[in-house]
Amino acid sequence: MTSESTVLRSATFAFLDIETTGGNSARDRITEIGIRFWRDGEVVGEWQTLLNPQTRISPFIESFTGISNDMVADAPLFEEVADELAEQLKDKVFVAHNARFDYGFIKAEFRRLARPFSARVLCTVKLSRRLYPEFRRHNMDALIARHGLAQVQRHRAMGDVSAMLSFFEKARAEKGDESFEAALKVLLQRPSVPSNLPPDILDDLPRRPGVYRFYGENDVLLYVGKSTNIAQRVASHFSGDHNSARGVRMSESLRRVEWTETAGELGALLLELRQIKQLKPLFNRRSRAAKNLVSIELSRNGTGYLQARLVREIEPHRLGDYFGLFRSKRDAERALSGITAKNDLCNKLLGLEPEHDGPCFQRTLGRCKGACEGLENVERYNLRVQIAFHSLRLKTWPWSGPVGIVEHNRDSGRTDILVVYNWVHVATLHDEQELQDFSLSGQAVTFDLDSYKLLMAALMDRRKGVEKPHRIIELPAIGQPDVLMP
Repeated sequence: MTSESTVLRSATFAFLDIETTGGNSARDRITEIGIRFWRDGEVVGEWQTLLNPQTRISPFIESFTGISNDMVADAPLFEEVADELAEQLKDKVFVAHNARFDYGFIKAEFRRLARPFSARVLCTVKLSRRLYPEFRRHNMDALIARHGLAQVQRHRAMGDVSAMLSFFEKARAEKGDESFEAALKVLLQRPSVPSNLPPDILDDLPRRPGVYRFYGENDVLLYVGKSTNIAQRVASHFSGDHNSARGVRMSESLRRVEWTETAGELGALLLELRQIKQLKPLFNRRSRAAKNLVSIELSRNGTGYLQARLVREIEPHRLGDYFGLFRSKRDAERALSGITAKNDLCNKLLGLEPEHDGPCFQRTLGRCKGACEGLENVERYNLRVQIAFHSLRLKTWPWSGPVGIVEHNRDSGRTDILVVYNWVHVATLHDEQELQDFSLSGQAVTFDLDSYKLLMAALMDRRKGVEKPHRIIELPAIGQPDVLMP
């Protein structure tokens, strides 16, 4: 081993396990903490306590951990041991199996006391995956069985600590110090974060779907993004924040990160779009709200030929009468010009030339078949127009009323019901009771090009028989939302 590889000999490892009243660190509390300290091959101390969680322990949790309400009734509160615990863990490597769980609960308890807590963290699940990639399962029961570790009292803090430390020492012996040290160095290396953020900011971020927001000085909103794994996506911002001048400016300005979890990807996409358009973050380039959407409407003129006109007043309940959604008049005219040239249609009838006597400009070039002069058969011309515009026709809402798109996240237990009507995301609800009490009346929403495209992709595949990862509930049309046009 090189002289630089000294973490095994220079660091003190705090092997820690907790028991809790449940799995949500924001809601549930710690009932027991057990720690065994290890340094340079020797156990150098222990620390253990039950805690009064100030809430009831459910019968299920009691049977799972063996810790009852009577056992913790006279135990200290976390705030009473916080100073001692902070001192015990100071400058130690925080080691836990599925460390995000234990570390998240410890940080949450300190946060309730308005105290910061940070440590270098080693997860023995990740250590096992790195050292033994040939195996699929890395939970503690699997490690005990696979490595022939001594049986312990599982789901009690010191029992799990004993098993974790036994695995640590067994893996070190099997792999040798050099390989073991290399794995530790990789796992203990913190990802870089902007200088004005806490070094452990990534430990707080959920690894679930949702939207994140970057704030600068004076709480200026810098950026809104979405991901199916918030922590991973934010970390990618930090690791690549010097790839562009824009990234450098945002990194230097960043002071705070907020996030909102969702049950699934569609909910995250819709929330991201809404927040970008409403909050107008400085560094988001795409998906800003268009001031006025423009579409194309076809109608027959006095001689029966189909003619086109640009419209800004789009009625969401009759979308099937419109062709295309464009962010500006120029974009719409560009699309019309392309359709005209490709299909030998008439510039005058499609509104690309002002009214004048004589043929259209396309006709002078031999690219119009004479509709502007009444020389092309009306029905033949109209059929060619309909074929040319077919791919641009907007889709009329296919349901009789609103629908609820159900997304459920197994990891968090969260359920979101995305209420959608006429391709507009009206609201997000979370349970059947909210759904029963919900009314469209008084809901002010804005018809939006990006949301239309997003919901079309999410919903219409299902109508074609392609299975989607969410359930759709047809809802009664209770009232009507106030649909605004941008």
